[in-house]
Amino acid sequence: MNSFDLEQAISKLTMAMISRNSEIGKDLITFFRKQLTLQELAGLMLISLERLLRFDAEALLWAIDTVVPSEVLTEIRKMTSVALYQRLIHKGFMPGKDLSVDLDGTLLLTQQARKAALC
Repeated sequence: MNSFDLEQAISKLTMAMISRNSEIGKDLITFFRKQLTLQELAGLMLISLERLLRFDAEALLWAIDTVVPSEVLTEIRKMTSVALYQRLIHKGFMPGKDLSVDLDGTLLLTQQARKAALC
């Protein structure tokens, strides 16, 4: 997928979620799922969701609840957990003390680390 195709895919997904049309959104995800790996689709969805947040935060919540498949959400969590983990370590938080990861890959944070993650 070249950069033009990528931009079109992101725009289509974002517009489908802005319109809150679950049928179009699910059909697009199914179409892209046949062309992309799960990790690539999760990256595509992550960028689309980030753009959606700029336009309509309520549509973002709707999309996560209605359109985005659970396996894609799980992959997005994996992708963002690693980046967040690294960011918190860079801020001086200690693995095993302030943050850790459970067997499911869920990031576990102290209250202080959780506050820092939101900033």
